[in-house]
Amino acid sequence: MTETMYLDVNGDRIAYRDEGAGEILLLVHGMAGSSQTWRELIPRLARDYRVIAPDLLGHGNSDKPNGDYSLGGYAVWLRDFMDALGVPRATVIGQSLGAGIAMQFAYQHRQRCERLILIGGSGLEAELSLPLRLLSAPGAELVLPMVAPAPVRDVAKLVGSVLSSAGLHPAGGELWNTYASLSDGASRAAFLRAARSVVDYRGQAVNAMSQLHIAAQLPVLLIWGERDWVVPVSHGHAAHRALPGSRLTVLADAGHFPHVQTPDAVTAVVRDFIETTERRSARVTRC
Repeated sequence: MTETMYLDVNGDRIAYRDEGAGEILLLVHGMAGSSQTWRELIPRLARDYRVIAPDLLGHGNSDKPNGDYSLGGYAVWLRDFMDALGVPRATVIGQSLGAGIAMQFAYQHRQRCERLILIGGSGLEAELSLPLRLLSAPGAELVLPMVAPAPVRDVAKLVGSVLSSAGLHPAGGELWNTYASLSDGASRAAFLRAARSVVDYRGQAVNAMSQLHIAAQLPVLLIWGERDWVVPVSHGHAAHRALPGSRLTVLADAGHFPHVQTPDAVTAVVRDFIETTERRSARVTRC
């Protein structure tokens, strides 16, 4: 995969990957992730498109300031990131929290979004896995340094690397990489701010269903792993029902990271969707 590049966005140093040429695809990773999660997808898609994947503010190798880590804040940040690169519009592909950011981006900056592709998207229904609910609970900032200390981080990175390089249980490797990132204090603080903006002890605190009328004006593709225990596939079926004209692909052999577990299948579905739909932006409705 292409090497990491850097640029300044509103005074913060942002890491990103940029590969290929042609129609622009903007890839938005999930909570506690980074552009590294797209390592299998970027070279495949870059054969036909220009693929841009940032490390979100507070994640990966990007700066981690005290700031706004809400969906709305990230949607604005994504617009500014595109402006810094001189990218006027793009098809936005978001996974997990990144899907929630993509939906919010389409809502706030609808003229900049040409299509939406949501992979295991959060923010559609309340149901969510217990670990994520616990991590967003009060006091998690006191517990995380003990459950994710530096030695554990190093082991987690090693295990994740071995699993991924051996082609064994790539979803497990991805979870280990995510866990490892929480041992860094600045990353941990950013993670907690982002998590608490969308999750509480009951589940997902943000529901995007009320904003799906904006997405209905765009071509929308939903991709889910049938074995997703983080954001259950029922969320994908609910969004598909609420979005007439949307497409839903459920991958039987995948969990929460189908882009890592079954990259060839995801690439084929994404390419077919792009080649059989027209780029368009949601209309701005004026009262």
